[in-house]
Amino acid sequence: MNMKQKKAFKNWLVFIVIFVIAIFYFYPVLLMFANSFKSLGDVIKSPISMPKELVIQNYKDVIKKMDYLRLFRNNVIITVLGIVGIVFFSSAAAYILDRRRNKYTKIMYTLIITPMLIPFQTIMITLLKAMTIVHLSGSKIGLGIQYWGFGVPMATFIFYNFMKTIPKEIDESAKIDGASTFRTYISVIFPLLKSVTFTVIVLDVMWIWNDFLLPLLMVNSNKETKTLVLAAYTFVGSMNTKWHYAMTGMVLAVVPSIIVFIFLQKYIVEGVVAGAVKG
Repeated sequence: MNMKQKKAFKNWLVFIVIFVIAIFYFYPVLLMFANSFKSLGDVIKSPISMPKELVIQNYKDVIKKMDYLRLFRNNVIITVLGIVGIVFFSSAAAYILDRRRNKYTKIMYTLIITPMLIPFQTIMITLLKAMTIVHLSGSKIGLGIQYWGFGVPMATFIFYNFMKTIPKEIDESAKIDGASTFRTYISVIFPLLKSVTFTVIVLDVMWIWNDFLLPLLMVNSNKETKTLVLAAYTFVGSMNTKWHYAMTGMVLAVVPSIIVFIFLQKYIVEGVVAGAVKG
């Protein structure tokens, strides 16, 4: 076997391994979609089979029972508010931390990214109590603001590493033209962060839109503030579970975020490649 054949063999081997791994991840999603088009009896009888006939009525019933449009609006409000805050605060923090490097900014950077190492489950009871005291629990706006605290550490880490690739001479040129630090960040630096910004947006949209535990703690007590994932979970009960509705509800909940990922996934690749090449 010559070098060309060996290389081709390795490529095929890598492809097969990746394909098998992808199947393991995709199979549960496929079952979710398949069972959303079955009757309850068919789901219970054979949950791993494909539907013999498509029960479209499941979607009509679930959309009505979930009050889908209202919950979709809730998800949009929470997600947009969370994304705007995460992108603004993390990119601004990364800009200052990178441009004013000293022992104090190094300490601040460490403090900012350290929360990534703290499991949410260890602080959720304390968080619920604290958010109740400051009146940020039980509301869509309050939930969106809370995502800032959980999303900024990782986003700052991503922005900070990309910020190193932007020459400081750009800042100096803007300063000579009379631009303030904030003006330089808004008008000059932030547009250069387009690729990595979309990377952060896609990752955080997938997280916030499909999050379950934080909304369960903060907005589950009020039907007006529930999210799509929480509404889908209402079909699951301890004594009686409507699996066909639960699967349909989950499909309706996750499809919007999947669509966002499909349309914006190229920006993730651009952001990763740009950081790797420039770095």
